[in-house]
Amino acid sequence: MAIESEVLVVGGGLAGITSAIAAAREGADVRLVCHKRTSLRQASGLVDGLGYVPARSEPREADAITQRRKDFRTVRSTRGEYTGPLVSPFDGFDELPESHPYSILGPEALRDGLALFDEMTGDMYLGDHTERNALVPTFGGTIKPTARYPRAVEAGLASDSRPMAIVGFRSLTDFDAGMVADSLERADVPFEVTGAEIAFAESFPADAKVTRLAKALDHDERIDGIPARQALVEAVEPHIGDAERVGFPALLGDDHTAEVRADLGDRLGVDVFEIPMGPPSLLGLRLEDQLYDALDAEGVRFVTGNPVVGYETRADDPNCIESVWVDHKGREVPYSAEQFVLATGGLVGKGLDSDRNRVREPVFDCHIPQPDNRYDWFVDDAFGDHAYARFGVRPNPSMQPLDANGEPEFANLYAAGSVVGGADIAREKSASGVSLATAVVAGRMAADPSTETPTSQ
Repeated sequence: MAIESEVLVVGGGLAGITSAIAAAREGADVRLVCHKRTSLRQASGLVDGLGYVPARSEPREADAITQRRKDFRTVRSTRGEYTGPLVSPFDGFDELPESHPYSILGPEALRDGLALFDEMTGDMYLGDHTERNALVPTFGGTIKPTARYPRAVEAGLASDSRPMAIVGFRSLTDFDAGMVADSLERADVPFEVTGAEIAFAESFPADAKVTRLAKALDHDERIDGIPARQALVEAVEPHIGDAERVGFPALLGDDHTAEVRADLGDRLGVDVFEIPMGPPSLLGLRLEDQLYDALDAEGVRFVTGNPVVGYETRADDPNCIESVWVDHKGREVPYSAEQFVLATGGLVGKGLDSDRNRVREPVFDCHIPQPDNRYDWFVDDAFGDHAYARFGVRPNPSMQPLDANGEPEFANLYAAGSVVGGADIAREKSASGVSLATAVVAGRMAADPSTETPTSQ
């Protein structure tokens, strides 16, 4: 156990929380500060490791990436191809560029990050029994490779050959059960699948939040005089047919989702599962609650709603950060620490700013490698190989952001999550894995800079 040090984490997403807990477990006194709560409510709730990798142009002998034709597709773009989904996230590490966080840290960082995630989430998530990716249907009708998945989606895995029925609600326009079923059939899944839209909770306002429906099922509220779960069962029963499992949009309860699924399953005589949704995502919100509980359990102090707007270096060493300035309703308050972790997110999460001339990291003004000509930031193909998708700070194996000369920006600053560049996380399906791998290293290094990195072990 390291001698207790003070660590301040800037950013409250998956990477920020993971790095804070990793540091706390090494004996550090940790505080987390973020402007907003996590972006997990916008996420599917699935925890991706690595699902797709850039395809090689030259032929090669069959290996782990090509051994199971049924499990793999090739995603084509104007400037390159991606191969997948991978049987295991670790199958693709050799295919990644040198600047990728996985290439810098090695596979043990991802293993350590996933192991810490398993401890943070307890029995809420599955997948820790294997290094193989699970294949999970989504609300868009796609099959997504993922390293960890909520227990609520277990019965819907695409590797299961039992016939499936997909049920949607007419009042929930963001989920089209027929489209999901048709898309899965076109994906050549190894099971029969049907889709049906039912009338349920139509007395609710058209703009009712998904949490409203979830709470109604949680508490078995009466809807038009009938208990919610009974009403749902009666609406679904005529559409089950030969299905042995039934998938619903992910709103089957909020606080009591396991109870709701078990009750519905018993009444219908099938296994019931949830299908990950777009924002606002109940699966993501449940994960957010679990992670904040984990922060509490580790004794991490956290403050939300206050942005970090600047920093100050030590008077005797300009290469070390003394404190960050946090905006408290227009008043800038200094938060001091010995070590700092930057986990503010990428372009989407506002951890990076951009204008017509450059992309910048706004808290510490860390170097962001980028083409000088902004027209080289992107390509014409909307789904092509966009340079901006890989923008972010470039770290060394200790997760210290490097300046333009390849030296650490600050001796006591580490980075984690989407603010770290080098990965096209959307095409690779690697967002959560990159966050976990970089965060576990950044947190441990911040707690004790003498710690060996995964690549040096």
